[in-house]
Amino acid sequence: MRTVIAGGHGQIAMRLGRLLASRGDEAAGIIRNPEQADDLRAAGAEPIVCDLESSSVEEVAAHLRGADAVVFAAGAGPGSGAARKETVDRAAAVLFADAAEQAGVRRYIIVSSMNADSGLTEPPPGMDPVFATYLRAKGAADDDVRARGGLDWTVLRPGRLTDGPGTGRVRLDERTGRSEVPRDDVAAVIGALLHAPGTAGLTLELVSGDTPVDEAVAQVALR
Repeated sequence: MRTVIAGGHGQIAMRLGRLLASRGDEAAGIIRNPEQADDLRAAGAEPIVCDLESSSVEEVAAHLRGADAVVFAAGAGPGSGAARKETVDRAAAVLFADAAEQAGVRRYIIVSSMNADSGLTEPPPGMDPVFATYLRAKGAADDDVRARGGLDWTVLRPGRLTDGPGTGRVRLDERTGRSEVPRDDVAAVIGALLHAPGTAGLTLELVSGDTPVDEAVAQVALR
């Protein structure tokens, strides 16, 4: 199985690339900076240099042809301003979906965020306005992907991300309540979702829990 990951040098994407390579799958990561290519190769993933903020749908689609699945794990990052939340977290995700459809790749997993809401016009008291823009951009990207009939999409909304070692045990459901989850476990869940076609059409929240990853994914796929 060949999977192309947008945001290929990101923390979740690198973990996912290693995981896919370790189980014998073929992973490729889209990166903007060619200096990151060796990091991807060391993780067992093929680097694809392509800037999703400046490339056309046709250019991105050319990199996706022949893939079995794509994962959008790109993000503007915590140090970026509101403008890049729009150009990366929303626009690049939409372009990536357009490219997947054009390339004939149906399986599309998008890594979103808990509480992503395209209708969030006024941030709640105490919320950073840039973070509110991020949630709005993520929600808009999710809405766009979920409206497409040409994709077998899954929207994954993790809780607060941590760098601690994964436990391999999670809670995965339409609603989980707010909590945290290690990036290791997010990557493991994505890896399982790729082989669970029954999860297409679902929007799922993810936090740490008591259920082994494969079992948690199998449970939601059966609904």
